[in-house]
Amino acid sequence: MRSYRVPMAKASDMTKSAGVPSYTVPGLTPEEGLRVSAILQNRLNALTDLHLTLKHVHWNVVGPHFIAVHQMLDPQVDTAREFADEVAERIATLGVAPIGTPGAIVADRDWDDYSIGRAGAIEHLAALDLVYSGVIADYREAIEEVGEVDPVTEDLLIGQVGQLEQYHWFVRAHLETAGGELKSAGSHTEQQASAAVDGSTDAA
Repeated sequence: MRSYRVPMAKASDMTKSAGVPSYTVPGLTPEEGLRVSAILQNRLNALTDLHLTLKHVHWNVVGPHFIAVHQMLDPQVDTAREFADEVAERIATLGVAPIGTPGAIVADRDWDDYSIGRAGAIEHLAALDLVYSGVIADYREAIEEVGEVDPVTEDLLIGQVGQLEQYHWFVRAHLETAGGELKSAGSHTEQQASAAVDGSTDAA
């Protein structure tokens, strides 16, 4: 069961263990290029996980709000894939090999698979609220760290997280009450969030 009390990894151990590249972009040392690439590899892992998770929800959502949520998620899947490509190409530009194989990504990440199967739209969205919260919080930490050495990568990540925050709002809008409270507030795991809104039908 995935928990969001503990932050996800902030840099790829696999990338760091590959060693310092022989070249990187002008203005950075090879060591700095490796440091930025390791942070980006973690974002690549998270984006790959995110687009597969979103597609999983797309396939497994049921209930009264099925079609609305089903259709809402496809652009989010496409964006996560596009962002993964941008991040991977930035890693390569820095002189480091991006890692995109499923086994390597699973071995390098420190979070578990999405834990909700077939479920109602609101239950899935409550779980996705936590998914987006974790991804976005890590983006902001990555932005702060890479900004110290590489404003180009910082700019890339800032642009991406702005779009992810908008998608997060789309998800949360289904969970918000008229009083501005989230029905799943206080949940620390996907299972807890899903249970907190189980049977809810007044969010659309």
